[in-house]
Amino acid sequence: MPGFVYVVDDDPSFRTAIQRRLKLAGYEVVTYASAQQLLEDPPGSEHPGCILLDVQIPGLSGPELQACLAQRPSPLPIVFLTGHADTATTVRAIKAGAEDFLTKPVSSEQLIGAIERALVRQEVVRGQQGKLDSFRARLTSLTRRERQVFDLIVRGKINKQIAYELGTTERTVKAHRHQVMTKMQVPSLAELVSVAERLGLLSSQPA
Repeated sequence: MPGFVYVVDDDPSFRTAIQRRLKLAGYEVVTYASAQQLLEDPPGSEHPGCILLDVQIPGLSGPELQACLAQRPSPLPIVFLTGHADTATTVRAIKAGAEDFLTKPVSSEQLIGAIERALVRQEVVRGQQGKLDSFRARLTSLTRRERQVFDLIVRGKINKQIAYELGTTERTVKAHRHQVMTKMQVPSLAELVSVAERLGLLSSQPA
């Protein structure tokens, strides 16, 4: 899978060597001598990519950079590659969402494998985010009354109950219900409820 690898390491000879190694494997490579450099010129998220990050670097450490990037929208996956590994740091990094934690020297097979997994995971996340954005756009296309019907449907209310709560007729509710299903582009009630769940709309609503 082609993509960008953003290397953060304070060792210039290592940056040169890893850049050559990754380019031979087909990746576009951007290098940074410090975490601060990456924060000042952050990588874009429009292309598949991941960050190859050292732990002990001057200024902001690798784990500290990881924490900073986690606060930003659509953070890139991170693979740690360090000569200073310890169990506690490894566990913290993985718990914080790192894709992998490798120790120098690393074989090309291990390195490329970790990068590939990171790029695949990013594509999955991007796909899921794209679906959520699409669902949100469809939700905003509902009229005020259709949104009221939507909210009651996904809470398990039948047409008769909805008509009573909204002070209208069952026939009118059926018409709105049809419009809701059409605009949300779902074929069944189960999928409509699934959409509401994925958008976080059910946890905040009373049963």
